[in-house]
Amino acid sequence: MDAGRALLQARRRAGLSQRDLARRAGVAQSTVARIERGAMDPRVSTLDALLRACDDELRAVRRTDRDVDRSLIRAQLALPPGERIRAVGNAARFGESVHRDRLGASAS
Repeated sequence: MDAGRALLQARRRAGLSQRDLARRAGVAQSTVARIERGAMDPRVSTLDALLRACDDELRAVRRTDRDVDRSLIRAQLALPPGERIRAVGNAARFGESVHRDRLGASAS
């Protein structure tokens, strides 16, 4: 979600007008309007002040969907090459069976 949309939603949840929000956060109403319509990328400190004025907060959350479990990679690399090849083959066969099952379920 972009900063403008996040701010607009927070402001609406708080029941504030752009003018009220600007007054609370100590910025110009035109700044709030420009951020909300995506014409301005605010500094983190500005966005934080605006969200706090809406009784909301700015949080950085680590995305886990892109993380790689490196312990699994290390475990695979510790296997002898022949076992690694067998493991890859097993995983491929499993993936193919799941794919076939899904195709079968969608065909019914």
